[in-house]
Amino acid sequence: MAIFAAGLATPALADDHSEELRLFSAEDVFELEWADDPQVSPDGSQAIYVRRFNDIMTDRTRSHVWIVNLDGSRHEPLLADSGSYRSPRWSPDGSRIAYMTSENGQTALYVHYLQSGRSALIGSFERGPSNITWSPDGSMIAFSMSVEAKSDKLLSLPSRPEGANWAKPPVVIDRARYRTNGEGFVELAYDHIFVIPAEGGTQRQLTSGDFNHGGSLSFTPDGEHILFSANRDEGWELQSREADVFSVTIASGELTQLTDMPGTETSPQVSPDGGSIAFLGTGNAREPFLPTNVFVMDRDGSDARNLTQGLDRRAGDVQWLSNSEIAFTFQNRGENNIGVVDTRGNRRTAVEGIGGTTIGRPYVSGSYDAGARGTLVYTKGSAQRPADLYAFRSGRDTRLTSLNGDLLAHRDLGEVTSFTFNSELDGLEVQGWMIKPPGYEEGMTYPLIIEIHGGPHLAYGPHFSAELQRMAAQGYVVIYDNHRGSIGYGSEFANLLKYKYSSPDDFADHNSAVDWAIDNGFADPENLFIAGGSAGGIATAYAIGLTDRFNAAMAAKPVINWVSKVLTADSYIDQIANQFPGPPWEHLDHYWERSPLSLVGNVTTPTMLITGEVDYRTPISETEQFYQALQLRGVPSVMVRVPDTNHGIASRPSLLNAKTDYTIAWFERYRTDRDGEE
Repeated sequence: MAIFAAGLATPALADDHSEELRLFSAEDVFELEWADDPQVSPDGSQAIYVRRFNDIMTDRTRSHVWIVNLDGSRHEPLLADSGSYRSPRWSPDGSRIAYMTSENGQTALYVHYLQSGRSALIGSFERGPSNITWSPDGSMIAFSMSVEAKSDKLLSLPSRPEGANWAKPPVVIDRARYRTNGEGFVELAYDHIFVIPAEGGTQRQLTSGDFNHGGSLSFTPDGEHILFSANRDEGWELQSREADVFSVTIASGELTQLTDMPGTETSPQVSPDGGSIAFLGTGNAREPFLPTNVFVMDRDGSDARNLTQGLDRRAGDVQWLSNSEIAFTFQNRGENNIGVVDTRGNRRTAVEGIGGTTIGRPYVSGSYDAGARGTLVYTKGSAQRPADLYAFRSGRDTRLTSLNGDLLAHRDLGEVTSFTFNSELDGLEVQGWMIKPPGYEEGMTYPLIIEIHGGPHLAYGPHFSAELQRMAAQGYVVIYDNHRGSIGYGSEFANLLKYKYSSPDDFADHNSAVDWAIDNGFADPENLFIAGGSAGGIATAYAIGLTDRFNAAMAAKPVINWVSKVLTADSYIDQIANQFPGPPWEHLDHYWERSPLSLVGNVTTPTMLITGEVDYRTPISETEQFYQALQLRGVPSVMVRVPDTNHGIASRPSLLNAKTDYTIAWFERYRTDRDGEE
């Protein structure tokens, strides 16, 4: 990317007082730590959790495992050496912890013995296991893992003579789902369920067939069956919203289908007494957004009933608190909450505002675990901090860690406040947030950046964001909103973008947020900038085809031409089925109307495009189309290509910084409030 550096302005400090401020910097990104994936001990007295941090020498996010008493005492490292560890899980008796790590290109499964402090290698796998789950008696560990499948050969190629230097043979593809973001072209393989002795031994495959089995796994209390979710229909590749709950008998591998509802039934969890099964259910209507509900049924699959009817949110991560109560997560107005529902459908909110596990942009996030006697251990951050670990017991919250006090307590961060405004389109109330630059002075106006979230069916909230705090540190007011289409505001709100992604409708929401900031005296109307990634990149590219009010734009990994996108990206099956009225050859005009390329003849805004070169979610060919069109029209534009990187262009710390640095440098070039500058 250095090819562009010489022509970009170096970001300037916020104002004359900046030298006195302790600004959050690119170097500070490497010092951040955050808690994730907590697990309560079986006796409810301790928790283990994954402590993530950015390693400046390897430019990777690494993770260690720590242990802490739930009263906040004895906070100690458990697995915290030069390795990186993930997915720690307590054995049922609390004496051992299973975990995974990567070694020499393989995934290793270990069991750590707490009393002795020793760890035993249980198995090493070329294809990484997931969803590791202990059996109730602690004798075995279940997991899901990809298994290579046999394919019918079209022909047999002649053999290469020994020592001959031939070209690589052609690759033949004959299935619908052949490429995924992050993996590229995938080999013919299917996810299956395995068990392995907890003291080491031979793994045994329980499921078979050319289907994917997995997700969260749940043993029955007698240890004889494992519940999981799968779509075993013959036409599963072209089905975007179908899956059922199955039970597999460990001794024989016999499968029993327990659900057959329209849509997806996932994440089955057996109650402690074994009499009931909780699971998540989502319908299959052709809507961009559908709510997900918590269901319960009898052990044999009968009497399935919806416990969260009317919640109208996307429920997730179901866990039993007792034989009669189930915990789950749901998003509401930019926050992720833990709800509890009993088997009669009585519902309450137990914990509000978990999160803090995404540090780049302020997405709703968070993880939790339910333990003995109703204990909840969860991650929680704030607008000023990434996630720490908290416990909720007997109606009280206890903060267990303070992972970033040594750094962020000594930085002047931008203040984050919430606001609401009415869209100019139809008066719809929209919620947004504003980050004031450090050293903000009342009565002064500042250059403004509006940053648009992805999805579009995702949500931002009042959460720590390294990218946006760095923008604020350069003297910008940064705003972001949960425009129509965002989740956490109900199905009707989320589906207001049905067949309108992107469109003048969502632009009206963003435009109204900018007007709100100007009208309230925060933003300089002569220095307005727009940015976004993925769906936010689409919205950015579409916006500059509708208005010239922005000094400059940055569209990260956008879709520019929906016809080419849905026929080349890895998400085409889901998108054609649920975001469009039909395939592009039947609705070409509609696809073109939704494409920013249809408006490129109007664009005059200087535009930067940033995309990973191996992005298969929004392929870089989309970026290239817009860049070429802008260049042909003489619009100031640059294309920043991120080598060896997929859709997660900020997945490594240096790339998170690079994305932010290029954005700020591009915007600095087009600010009009700098002395002696344009």
